Amino acid sequence: MKTFLLFAITALAEIVGCFAAYAVLRQGKQVLWLLPGAASLVLFAWLLTLHPTEGAGRIYAAYGGVYIAA
Repeated sequence: MKTFLLFAITALAEIVGCFAAYAVLRQGKQVLWLLPGAASLVLFAWLLTLHPTEGAGRIYAAYGGVYIAA
């Protein structure tokens, strides 16, 4: 359950960061949207370091499934 929660938070951070860039580039939002977006992507990168390293390929595949579901 702890790992799934970590996957969910990581996916949310990635989605928020990418959406902020999309909103600026495609929807004409203010450039200031990039600040929380960048912070979210930094959080995403840090959260990736917390994922278990044993069986990294399977962990990444499981994260991909949670990301798609999110």
